[in-house]
Order: sequence, then C-alpha cells, then structure tokens
Amino acid sequence: MIRVLSPGLLTTVQDLGRPGLGDLGVPAGGAADAHALRLGNLLLGNEEGAAAFEATLVGPEVLFEEAALVVLAGAPFGACLDGAPLPAWEAVEVPAGGRLAVGRAVSGARGYVCVKGGFDVPPVLGSRATDVATGFGGLDGRPLRAGDRLSVGPARGEPKGRRIDAAAARWSGPRRRLRVTPGPQGEWFGENVVEAFLSRTFRVSASSSRTGVRLEGEALAAPARSLVTEGVVAGAVQVPPAGLPIVLLIEHPSTGGYPKIGSVISADLSALAQLRPGDEVRFAPVSFEEARRLLLDREARLDAPGVFLP
Repeated sequence: MIRVLSPGLLTTVQDLGRPGLGDLGVPAGGAADAHALRLGNLLLGNEEGAAAFEATLVGPEVLFEEAALVVLAGAPFGACLDGAPLPAWEAVEVPAGGRLAVGRAVSGARGYVCVKGGFDVPPVLGSRATDVATGFGGLDGRPLRAGDRLSVGPARGEPKGRRIDAAAARWSGPRRRLRVTPGPQGEWFGENVVEAFLSRTFRVSASSSRTGVRLEGEALAAPARSLVTEGVVAGAVQVPPAGLPIVLLIEHPSTGGYPKIGSVISADLSALAQLRPGDEVRFAPVSFEEARRLLLDREARLDAPGVFLP
C-alpha cells in the first residue's frame, strides 16, 4: 500500500489507455509519454502497460507502507528517497516506511513512478488510466490528493536489469524540432503558409494540457474554407481561425472541426508530451514512408540488446 502525502501539481494514475473506442467518443488517453512508461515497466519485469503515476512538472511525495521496487522514468525530476537523491531510469528498492519525494522537473514535463506489480485500481473500459478531461478511470477519475492510498498489484515477472541505457532513456526526452507528415487539409493553406509553418519558431503556451499543446508566436493565415467535423488523432496540428496551432495530445476529443496543416509523427509523440510551457519548438517535414520507418526503428530498439543493463 502506498499513501500520498502531497500530490504535486498534477499526478494521475496512467497506463497505455483505451485505444479503439473513438467511435464511442472515448479518447485513447493513457500515459502522455507512453514510451517512457513502457521502458520503466519493462525494466521492472511488469507488463509494459502496467499502471504508474504520471507526474507533471512537480511530482508527488508518497509513503511506502510496504517494501517495493521502483523506477523513475520519463523527464528527470529532483527526486529523493528518505532524503537521498534518487537516480532516474534505475530500479531502486524502497523499504517499508520509505518516503519518496519526486520534486520538480529538471527538464521536460512528465515523469513516471513505476512500481513492480503496477498500481491496482479498478479498470474502466479495459484500462486503469485516468481521463482527466471527462473524470473517469484511475482513482475516482481525478488527480491524486493528499491522503489517498493505493494498492500495488502482484509481481508477474523478473526485472530485466537494474537500469536503462542512457541512450535509450534519451529517446523519450523533449525535442525542439518535431517531425510532421502533411495534414489532410494541407493543400487548403497554400505553399506560402505551409512554408511559414515549417520555418517559424513557436512557443508552448501555459494553457497547454493533456488535451493539446497550444502554441504561441506569429499566427498563420487560416483557410477561409469551413471544415465539416471529422475524426482526429494525437499529433494532429490544428489551425483555428486565430492562426495559432494546437497540437492534439493523448486526451484529444474524437472529432474536430479545425483544418489540420500537419501531424506530428508517432515516433515523436513522446517528445511532444515532454514539452513544457515556454519551450520553443519548430516543425520539420517527413514523408509517410519515413514516419513509418522511424516508428519501426524505435520499436525495434525497445527490445535491442544493451537497453536493460545489470
């Protein structure tokens, strides 16, 4: 059992979400940086989608009432275990009565507290993920609060090692240049607007959330044509009438009515999720074939020799 002493800024229970329910209006949700969650869980010997804590910018402080094996994955936070610095990307034994204080993010935006066995909260629609926007899943459909107590599930496998290779850990870090494929309404914008989109630097707005990353900067010229609402995906770059792009994240609605100038590739969604307010970002074009190759390459490296170290 784990007791929450302080919840941090926005800490939720997340797994790999609820894909495939968009036709019912249910967003996929889950960990914003799914790659980091998978790495942390695999190191512990968990299933890659075991439920963990997702901390945003400022993490929680928790008390372990029982001994546990823990990994901090994702963005580096100033974490301490019983007052001693706790390294990221390493499996660490926490004694009964141990206090883990995750602190503030050093860089990036989201970190994951993965525990061997995963957090055991009731699944909703096949997932333990908290949907913050609609208020279901996780622990009563909400962020953690001081005083919450969560159980840990049974261990199912042996740890793959004691730490993650440093190069592998960097795969999920923030990136200031995100790769995009052409959007379904790209031709509506015209060559000059697309060129401006690819050449300008944008800044991440403080109003960003798990629903979408809002960008600030020099506005783009939005198309005069109206769009019938259609299905959207994580990574879609919408351009509303004001001309400042919104890049959809993991809790995006199933449909949207703004034209889409591009789409962040699947291999860069974790990097997108690690952007924090004030970060500057640019976009670089790639083909659909290159986007597919980059995703397959990342997936192949997930199980490559040398990722999990003794």
